[in-house]
Amino acid sequence: MANINEENVSKLIPTLGDDKIDMIAATSVLQIRASEIRQTQINWQSYLQSQMITQRDHDYIVNLDQRGQKDLPDKNPEACADVFLNLITHISKDNTIQYILVLIDDILSEDKGRVKIFRESRHGNVWQPFLNLLNRQDEFVQHMTARIIAKLACWHSQLMEKSDLHFYLSWLKDQLKMNNNDYIQSVARCLQMMLRIDEYRFAFLSVDGISTLLSILASRVNFQVQYQLVFCLWVLTFNPLLAEKMNKFNAIPILADILSDSVKEKVTRIVLAVFRNLIEKPEDHQVAKEHCIAMVQCKVLKQLFILEQKRSDDEDIMNDVDFLNERLQASVQDLSSFDQYATEVKSGRLEWSPVHKSAKFWRENAARLNERGQELLRTLVHLLEKSRDPVVLAVACYDVGEYVRHYPRGKHIIEQLGGKQRVMYLLSHEDPNVRYEALLAVQKLMVHNWEYLGKQLEKEQIDKQAGTAVGAKA
Repeated sequence: MANINEENVSKLIPTLGDDKIDMIAATSVLQIRASEIRQTQINWQSYLQSQMITQRDHDYIVNLDQRGQKDLPDKNPEACADVFLNLITHISKDNTIQYILVLIDDILSEDKGRVKIFRESRHGNVWQPFLNLLNRQDEFVQHMTARIIAKLACWHSQLMEKSDLHFYLSWLKDQLKMNNNDYIQSVARCLQMMLRIDEYRFAFLSVDGISTLLSILASRVNFQVQYQLVFCLWVLTFNPLLAEKMNKFNAIPILADILSDSVKEKVTRIVLAVFRNLIEKPEDHQVAKEHCIAMVQCKVLKQLFILEQKRSDDEDIMNDVDFLNERLQASVQDLSSFDQYATEVKSGRLEWSPVHKSAKFWRENAARLNERGQELLRTLVHLLEKSRDPVVLAVACYDVGEYVRHYPRGKHIIEQLGGKQRVMYLLSHEDPNVRYEALLAVQKLMVHNWEYLGKQLEKEQIDKQAGTAVGAKA
């Protein structure tokens, strides 16, 4: 299993460009607010007088904050960790917590090595005070805390503990799903950092993170968030197992749509980089082949042709265009009609491509729809239930009818999978083409039954005649 760590991915990122610019853009809401908070004057004396903080905590924070002794964290790291963890634990006022978090973030940003101050503290579970802040009502407190946690988790050799990691990644995932979240770019930035660590990737998978990323990407977010979330997919695909799983989440059709609509070069570049990983990284060559076929099915070759004609000045884009062109063209040469059909069904984007109307195809391949636990049939039935696209529904009805017509036990299997019920439901669909194909499919389901009944009657008649003949001889 490939283990691509923070340092290794950092070496790769400059080839994608814009990283420093994007980092600023990705945290702009957070950073603008942080700049305002830095101007705040906190009355630490009042906290001392009310006995909310100790004399030691007061003296340390005053020396660091008001007297400008910026080297204090390095001179006395143990005191630094204790003081800040005490402050965020014992102070409840939002604007003071905001200020303390900005100070912590600045301390870490000045020197990545300072994460050791907190990670190697004798305070006990260093994560808990920060994780508790994620539950605060104040959005800035939540998101500055999330930024600090990402740094503590990624900039230290010791990984974040499993239960704390699960809580944090679940929180990030839920934040992504929130409507109108002003801090979504900051959330995405945290994930960009976390998913560079191989061990964190599978934890993200376990909280349903990949499907969440893709569902958000499918909803047409702004280009900056789009770039960041595709970046997350890119770093995920450096792991061969995750690269193999990725299209099970319908990644290729969603990314193909983004590539088709993209007007920003950096979005184009990162999508092409994901596509390249989906072909290069899987150790199972059959999966890589299926990914190529899926890209062909999703009209990626057309987009590559357009990009080739434009001849971008970006060397990485053109290298990836050339690589993908070569691999996809090769896969087209090796593509059987059944490969084409299977890929089309799995993509969920059925259209009236030639294989559907080919009687020869159905004669030769109807039985193959039963392979892999009837995977293709189950997908067809799922499309009949979930799709809102009239073309997809019409083609799926037609395919169910052809399968039943050419496979002897097809009617029984389709009934078991709930396909007959779905087809009959579509008899009242608003689209006339869907109604027509549903009617034809129902007729095929019924005719198959009549043919079976006719054969049974014929068999019984033969058996009866044979019995009569035997009786006469006796």
